[in-house]
Amino acid sequence: MSTRKESSAVFRRYLSSMVLHSLTSAEAAGLNATDYFTLNLLDLEGALTSGELATRTGLTTGATTRLIDRLEKGGHVRRVHDPADRRKVIVEMAEAPEGVTKAVAGARRRLGAVITSYPPEQQALLFDYFARAATAYQESTQELVEQRNA
Repeated sequence: MSTRKESSAVFRRYLSSMVLHSLTSAEAAGLNATDYFTLNLLDLEGALTSGELATRTGLTTGATTRLIDRLEKGGHVRRVHDPADRRKVIVEMAEAPEGVTKAVAGARRRLGAVITSYPPEQQALLFDYFARAATAYQESTQELVEQRNA
């Protein structure tokens, strides 16, 4: 990139494309964006308490309860008692919506081709970036949630 402004524009186009694809994938799978994100979060992290889901999604506890109710009604999650503390309820994946895999197949195939077009050492750099950028975004999101709740 010849200038910082051009680099910024490329990165912003990348992020906009990623967000638009996520929103479109959610819609194609018959989900709203929050439900789609929550199912992805549970798939990545495993079972979470409703409080952890509220924190991770930035939703209020009431909105999180409605989210879990919706996903449970759709057969995508189930509530189970925490074996260590029966007063706590854990939310775990039951069955991912069948439309999700189909909705993201094209992007997975295309991005897989992009990544494998790089030599292994550059792939390692890409995945290092992905991991570090994810942490940066999570920390920035937490800051925004804390500012909103202050």
